[in-house]
Amino acid sequence: MSAQLMSGTALARQIVERCALRAQALFEEHGVRPALATVLVGDDPASVTYVTMKRNRSAKAGIDSRLVRLPAETTTAELVAAVRALSDDPGVHGILLQHPVPAHIDERAAFEAIAPAKDVDGVTMHSFAAMAFGEPGFASCTPGGIIRLLDAHGVELSGRQAVVVGRSPILGKPMGMLLLARDATVTYCHSRTVDLASHLAAADIVVAAVGRPEFIKGHDLKPGAVVVDAGYNPGNVGDVDFAGAMERAALVTPVPGGVGPMTIAVLLEQTVDAAERVLFNL
Repeated sequence: MSAQLMSGTALARQIVERCALRAQALFEEHGVRPALATVLVGDDPASVTYVTMKRNRSAKAGIDSRLVRLPAETTTAELVAAVRALSDDPGVHGILLQHPVPAHIDERAAFEAIAPAKDVDGVTMHSFAAMAFGEPGFASCTPGGIIRLLDAHGVELSGRQAVVVGRSPILGKPMGMLLLARDATVTYCHSRTVDLASHLAAADIVVAAVGRPEFIKGHDLKPGAVVVDAGYNPGNVGDVDFAGAMERAALVTPVPGGVGPMTIAVLLEQTVDAAERVLFNL
């Protein structure tokens, strides 16, 4: 068996193109340009690269991109104040706090300073609760992008056994909630799960989000499984043994070029959504 690749590049491009049309319509008809403010603390090279990429994609989507850059020694209180100022700014429709932040900062406190109506990255407790209860709100961008990718490839979720390997509050946990909302039977696993292989062997759908290179071995996968690798490690290596998965699974996302483009596309789409909700009182 040789798996089919689930590339997110083409689908993400389509989403961004639609965002550009919607953003242009908002500007031409109402004089409103959707605006995304990105907060970057410190100068971590990977974070700087990600922010630059997101700003470039924002420009392609007709979204005004604002960068708030803070020094690495910024305190939690200073970061919270900066985020709250953006939450209070009517010219800003979406807020993205680039993570991870420096270790001395309380990241959760900073996330919670984002107004729910501007949480286009889906990182607040309000957004998580909305996902869990099926209420209106913004999805965590990576899980939301994964669902869009699965839909685009015709992957049936209802009644399927899904294993999410990872439990972070902005990826693993919301991923499980979105799968559950689509009637999948969800099992959460993680780096300390005993006999992970037995869970993987029963999984129709595997989402890898544990942050360890090639943590999931191809030979442990159920033949014909759908494998989504949401990990990214140095050297363009995901959380899944890619070569092994290609031999055993039916569908596999590449790293890079799979989940990553979808994350950014959903972020931009939700920024346009946020602008429309303010303009039309939705």
